[in-house]
Amino acid sequence: MESWSLLRFLIRSLFGVWSILMVMLPVNGFRPLRQRRSWGEEWLPIGKDDQELGPFSSWNVTGTYRGSWKFPDSANSSSKFADFRKSNGNSILELISTPTKITGVHYVQGVIIFHDVFDNENDVHGARIRVEGVYIWPFRQLRMVANSGKENEFGQEDDYLLSNPYHLVFQESPREKIWKRKQSPIYEMEKHCNIEIAAKISRASSRKNGGDQDKFYLEGVMESPSVDDDVDCFSPMLLNATSVNVEVYYNKAVNYTLMVTFISFLEVLLLIRQMEHSNTQSGAAKVSLLMIGHQAIMDAYLCLLHLTAGILVESLFNAFATAAFFKFVVFSIFEMRYLLAIWKANRPSTNGENWEMMRRELSVLYSRFYGILLGGILVMYEFHNFLRIILLLLHSFWIPQIVINVVRDSRKPLHPHYILGMTITRIAIPLYVFGCPHNFMRIEPDQRWCISLAFFMGLQVFILLLQHYLGSRWFIPRQILPEKYSYYRRFLQGSNHHATDCVICMTAIDLSHRSNDCMVTPCDHFFHGSCLQRWMDIKMECPTCRRPLPPA
Repeated sequence: MESWSLLRFLIRSLFGVWSILMVMLPVNGFRPLRQRRSWGEEWLPIGKDDQELGPFSSWNVTGTYRGSWKFPDSANSSSKFADFRKSNGNSILELISTPTKITGVHYVQGVIIFHDVFDNENDVHGARIRVEGVYIWPFRQLRMVANSGKENEFGQEDDYLLSNPYHLVFQESPREKIWKRKQSPIYEMEKHCNIEIAAKISRASSRKNGGDQDKFYLEGVMESPSVDDDVDCFSPMLLNATSVNVEVYYNKAVNYTLMVTFISFLEVLLLIRQMEHSNTQSGAAKVSLLMIGHQAIMDAYLCLLHLTAGILVESLFNAFATAAFFKFVVFSIFEMRYLLAIWKANRPSTNGENWEMMRRELSVLYSRFYGILLGGILVMYEFHNFLRIILLLLHSFWIPQIVINVVRDSRKPLHPHYILGMTITRIAIPLYVFGCPHNFMRIEPDQRWCISLAFFMGLQVFILLLQHYLGSRWFIPRQILPEKYSYYRRFLQGSNHHATDCVICMTAIDLSHRSNDCMVTPCDHFFHGSCLQRWMDIKMECPTCRRPLPPA
């Protein structure tokens, strides 16, 4: 009886040792899905991180991965798809991992976006492939195949997968997604090829990479055996990717909305300063109606843009909605109010006299404004490939004021603080988008365009400031300027002109000695120079006889 118990003990011990050895075997001998060698086992970097196999902690591989792809050979040997010509490029993976009833196996689904795959005419913002498979976490192995899905359901799962700030620039309408998918060569490739991916996942702790979150590294190979014959659709493709901390993009997006909110607050203060500078009828009439309307349309576009971004990324809705609200306040309250004040100042004869005519003209003003607003949206949609040129034209809002100053010979219509402040706040957002190398929208910096924008805006500001200090027609030769009335003209000194009173300040004007302090109107009325200049800033009419006065 004792010998039988000893035998059973030995059998159990041998079985336990054999089980441990089987679990601790290298990954090279583990083929969970298929016994065929074509899953890229000769390309996988297996064995260099075997020490990570124990203890068997389950890693959550859900997240965004950014990396690159390349062919081991110098060029692709595919003969079926001639458009597949590039040998390397960038890739983005979005994976979602969920546990299954089988211990150690997680179900994985996601989207892989390959950039720089085809020629420019066929590269419709990257080749997008939906994948699904399993992740065997004790052995850190990932096996996935392409899942084309039904055409009418395409894009529903992608919207969920690509709903974080990292993919904010990829949002498209479902109709556009289906069209681009059918136009892409990947659509034909999925019909005739079985796309298979085999990869190994490793991890670097936060202490090693100096961050607050562990990073996952994905290395593997993608193969494409043909459905019809034994020839591969293209050579094996090496993949490598690193997990992206999406919290960084959330923080960048929130910081961007704070910047937009601060800019909107500054624009409100600058508008109030300018409205105080031109609070009279004569001062408001000098300001270009087209210039203020142009800026109002720009703020309306920014309001709609931020509101749309908040709707697309639900987790950032509050931040983007706040930025959109402040832009709405700038556009609808302050700029539209200033627009109406300028419009009234340019039509003094219709104020309060003919209400029906005034209402018709006001409706025409609103119709033109919102018509241009909607028309601009259609133009940008149709010519979105020339977006940077359109943005450059949008920032030409100082040009109407420069032209009005020359035509009317206006004197100091804008405050210098308003000119400089508005210029800085207007170019802050485009310089961040196209100039910051770490912007949350991941747009490639364009240094040449940013320099062009800064130079273009600086040139407009330079001309406006010189018009403010040197005169509105300082750059036009005097020989070609029209004759202008001089308020310091000569006059005949008679017995009645030895002394007279200025009807503005009610003090005497000594006309016996000619000085620059005396100004005379076309109707031969005399005033102090400073008094008449302040008067003409309010009304362009003679204080004595109420006749219209020419520009000074």
